[in-house]
Amino acid sequence: MFFFRGCNLRCPWCHNRELILENAGDLLTTEDGLAHIKKRKSVLGAVVLSGGEPCLYEELPDIIGEIKKIKGPSLRVKLDTNGLFPAMLEKIFAREETRPDYIALDLKIAPNRYKELAGNAPDRDLEDKLIQSAALIRESGIAHEYRTLALPPGFITEKDIEALACLADDAPWYFRSFRAGNCLDPAWNSLEENPAESAKFLKVLSEKAKKLGKQGIIV
Repeated sequence: MFFFRGCNLRCPWCHNRELILENAGDLLTTEDGLAHIKKRKSVLGAVVLSGGEPCLYEELPDIIGEIKKIKGPSLRVKLDTNGLFPAMLEKIFAREETRPDYIALDLKIAPNRYKELAGNAPDRDLEDKLIQSAALIRESGIAHEYRTLALPPGFITEKDIEALACLADDAPWYFRSFRAGNCLDPAWNSLEENPAESAKFLKVLSEKAKKLGKQGIIV
């Protein structure tokens, strides 16, 4: 996996806090990452671009292009994104050499609630950007999936799933349970976990997606 530092959101449950917080550890340079991929190209079948948020980086198209040059079409590229950078998606979709082979789009909470995740610098256009990105992904012809974390009941509800469903098509929509640990907001690390209740709530959300005609899948 190719992890990118930085994110425009501050989701309190995020477990990649080292990638979100500035000066939270040393990371490899892009050149070092590409060199590592080249070194292991004989055993690699795919490279995942994750984070943080890869679409924050203006050089993302060049990075995808460089990865694809390493081994041609036999080295596939997957992009994980929060879907809040439609302009970057348009840019990478525009050329065959920069188009990812697979995309995972996070659907966190209802689009009109995304401002709750923007920290101290809320972006008033987050809802519109998510809607635009979801449409671009649906229409791109690129294989994709959706991902939603079953956060503790009360923070995410069936109403959130209803609001998100209009962004999804018939691609897999994966649901998984929240697990405390290394969260961006330390308060989330102390949330009690009841496996039975978590499993029950996970099923509620995935079944809601199914009732709305989507491919809700528990992982």
